[in-house]
Amino acid sequence: MADNYEDSLNEEEIAALEDRPGEEKLDTDVVVNDRETILEPGTPVYCLRLSYSNETFLAAYRGEGLKTGDKVLVPTRYGKDLAQIIGPAHCLSPEIARIERPASAEDLAKAEHNKNEEREAFRICKQKIEAHGLEMKLVSVHYLLDEPKILFFFTADNRVDFRDLVKDLVSVFRTRIELRQIGVRDESRVVGGLGVCGRGYCCNMVSDKLKPVSIKMAKDQNLSLNSMKISGPCGRLLCCLAYEHAFYNEQRKLVPQEGSRLSYDGTTWRVTELNVAAAKCTLSSEEGRILQLPFSRFAKTDGRWCIIGEN
Repeated sequence: MADNYEDSLNEEEIAALEDRPGEEKLDTDVVVNDRETILEPGTPVYCLRLSYSNETFLAAYRGEGLKTGDKVLVPTRYGKDLAQIIGPAHCLSPEIARIERPASAEDLAKAEHNKNEEREAFRICKQKIEAHGLEMKLVSVHYLLDEPKILFFFTADNRVDFRDLVKDLVSVFRTRIELRQIGVRDESRVVGGLGVCGRGYCCNMVSDKLKPVSIKMAKDQNLSLNSMKISGPCGRLLCCLAYEHAFYNEQRKLVPQEGSRLSYDGTTWRVTELNVAAAKCTLSSEEGRILQLPFSRFAKTDGRWCIIGEN
């Protein structure tokens, strides 16, 4: 049965799967306007994506001629950098960045050159991490387009003292170095890949705005509490549990819950299973009969559930 949790996790295993406090709250890399900023009427607003972090955001541009796929220069918390337009924005946000200008041929050439430099910097930094015996995993490296700075993104289970590592990197690259620790969900968002469903990671392909996911969401969806089935490659609960949670809650309000009893065709039935995805409810009688009905056959009258329609 769907509510049989023979594979239930213990408290320690659940804690490992759930998001840690504050971890799901990402700091944006984009410099946005003040919330009180009012755009001039008719100012086009676009949805953009930063290539190095896969972060999406809205940005306005007073000029014309921008189209999907174009690269533009935008201010970020680290300095000016390239972002790609992924489409026009159909809804506005109080936090909107400003596009400085379309990327020039020189900008694109420099960005392509930086990609090769980033691969070499990744190799060198990984060697330095091993040499210092640091318990951290290097995720990606990014050269800023318009600032003499290199960003190194890493994950770690605990706080890492990387001061000596930074000194080594500065001596090699002779430029400003910044190491930024990110969460395991952020790593999946940055790197990308295929989930258990065969599609691209939700955090990478669907939305980079990560939502907190709890074990209660899995329980509400009658999923078997098996870590292999409800966790993603990042080791945390599947993002889709949060996306689907509201739908499951709304659909469950349309029918009696598991264990409820109601009369139909002269017999008392007990609700044994709710299949929200298929919108079907399974009932059993004391005689062992099984009945499966669509959600549309249930109605609530005078505070009591009943089955409507043909016998």
